[in-house]
Amino acid sequence: MWLFVEKAILAMVILRLISGFIEITAALLMLKFNELEKAIMINTSLALVGPLILIATTTVGLLGMVDRISFPRLACIVGGVTLILIGVKMR
Repeated sequence: MWLFVEKAILAMVILRLISGFIEITAALLMLKFNELEKAIMINTSLALVGPLILIATTTVGLLGMVDRISFPRLACIVGGVTLILIGVKMR
């Protein structure tokens, strides 16, 4: 199972681990500062991390399978990610 890990999957895993580390660090900073205003500022800055990681991991995944996916399917995936980002931004 662990003999061969595809590079794209490894990159996606690393990006998600970095994202998780950032989230945990932010939570610990909120505890450390123990101030509502600072906690809100930290939480708001996390709003940038989520979409960036989503875009990065999706891009890495798509680049990893670009030779195995048709253009119409690629367009559907890109459109779906775009709609997710639009939906998140509109709330």
